[in-house]
Amino acid sequence: MAGQRASTGRGTHLLLAGAAIAGMVAVLGAVPGTAAGAGQPVPGTFVNPVSRGMADTFADPSVVRGDDGYWYAFGTSDPLHSGEGTAHRLPVARSTDLVHWTHVADALDDGNQPRWAAPDASYWAPDITYHDGRYWLYYVVTQTTLTPARGDSAIAVATAPTPAGPWTTSDEPVVQPRPGAGGGDDFKWTFDPAHVVDTDGRRYLYYGSYYGGIWVTELSADGTRALGEPTMVATDNRFEGAFVVRRGGWWYLFASSGDCCAGPTTGYSVFAGRSRSVRGPFTDHEGVSLTASRTGGTVVLSPNGNRWVGTGHNAVVTDLAGQDWIVYHAIDRANPYLDEPYGINRRPMLMDRLDWADGWPVVRGGRGASDTPQRAPVTRHPSQAPREPVPAGPAAPRDGKPTVLVDERFDGLRPGPGWSWVRSPAARVEEGRLVWPTQDADLHKDNNTASLLLRDAPEGAWTVETRVTLDVGVDTVRNYQQAGLLAYADDDRYLRLAHTAIWNTRQTEFGKEEPYAGRPAYGSMTVGPPAETTWLRLRHRTDPRTGEHLIRAYTSRDGRTWIAGGTWTLPADSRIRIALGAMGGAGATAQFHHVRIQRP
Repeated sequence: MAGQRASTGRGTHLLLAGAAIAGMVAVLGAVPGTAAGAGQPVPGTFVNPVSRGMADTFADPSVVRGDDGYWYAFGTSDPLHSGEGTAHRLPVARSTDLVHWTHVADALDDGNQPRWAAPDASYWAPDITYHDGRYWLYYVVTQTTLTPARGDSAIAVATAPTPAGPWTTSDEPVVQPRPGAGGGDDFKWTFDPAHVVDTDGRRYLYYGSYYGGIWVTELSADGTRALGEPTMVATDNRFEGAFVVRRGGWWYLFASSGDCCAGPTTGYSVFAGRSRSVRGPFTDHEGVSLTASRTGGTVVLSPNGNRWVGTGHNAVVTDLAGQDWIVYHAIDRANPYLDEPYGINRRPMLMDRLDWADGWPVVRGGRGASDTPQRAPVTRHPSQAPREPVPAGPAAPRDGKPTVLVDERFDGLRPGPGWSWVRSPAARVEEGRLVWPTQDADLHKDNNTASLLLRDAPEGAWTVETRVTLDVGVDTVRNYQQAGLLAYADDDRYLRLAHTAIWNTRQTEFGKEEPYAGRPAYGSMTVGPPAETTWLRLRHRTDPRTGEHLIRAYTSRDGRTWIAGGTWTLPADSRIRIALGAMGGAGATAQFHHVRIQRP
């Protein structure tokens, strides 16, 4: 996500502020999940974040290799270091190896901002490309002088003979501010540009965010003006941070989803769809469109339970051996803010190997963000590159012969023994289902009013599954009815996996709430697309080093094909109970078909 945006009233649960695999990643024996300086690299390796030393925060990174042989990274306008207090206008960093970076300039130095930018405008989400003998820098201007309103963001472009500048800014926006339906100060979020050139030489620009969705427009030959009618390629209220690459005859749209900037509970994640056409439609691995109400998106990168959360807003860069790498920002959950205890979210730049499995991108064979030494990119001579197979990443739950501990079918007059309620009972057993009208109540931060049906979780590793039908329909606006599973310690410390209605979209949201610095923090990530009836699973294990509870989310539309999502953590001393809930507003009804708890 480009800048840091707090909740806008567009919802409680999504904070909109924001395997055939080639190659080998060697894990070379550091202790993961420790402080920033732990796990020092040996020669030929690196440890995230790669912006360490150069910048404490370097969000929304985009990288290009210059004609001079250096690699250049561009980031969103922020202070680079804690205590600095002044934002750098699109900072530019340089590296010989993609690992060690030095800040060399700010692309928009004094006097180089667009003449139509408001005096208090910020500049976000730069996209850097090389085309037709020049470097092209597309970026967001958050406030303009083009309308009398506020929030009228637009896309600008600057060009330069070298990635270090000097930059010449176009006289007019590439994409003008886009009024919403509300009038006045209602403007769609014209954020996060991504520039591509099609096989026929025509140029295109992707842009957009949660409010308004992601669009693609053709550009004029000189790259400075949008032409014709744009095409929506990803639905609103779900995606932003587009980045597009072409591979094997497909266009791949990477887009980020979830909370960009919720500190230690930031669930930002990267998803992908692909299309034969630069204009889409983009569909995921299961064939679900990124514009559908029950929105698709193949998981590329999601928090995995180590120190890094908020793993999103990516670019892709290819090293000299032809290996792809994903660059992105993330948040250290133990050190989430630039100025403690609160402030700007500290989002350093990370890098990890991007593999391709069966035609789909995946980070480190499905293992996600690294916090141990990794083999470095090849940036000098391709003979440095080993090429060994990577083991496949974490798999979805296996259908074997697990030990079933609880198999609740709701075939009596009430839930079986072992269940109890937090607050008043809110559901009834009816014809073999737990029927639960969604409550006009919640568990979000200080709103601890929803009833839960719960039982103690077993010791050790376990999996809990439920099948839930939720009648929220599609395409219509619903806010924010939901139903699903919880791993519940108390009202201010829990994880929640639910089929959730968020305006016109239907998502499976995996949220986390925990106390931080004296107040509750909440954030969420998304998993696979829901259906009218959706299967939900939580898999629990314990970190052998720290004792933390690691809980990963899985979703399915048919109970057979499962999509693996991200992992949240709960403290080692948490007493976890498994819970069901239906909340977020009256007007819908959930039906739970079963709850099964088993040893995986």
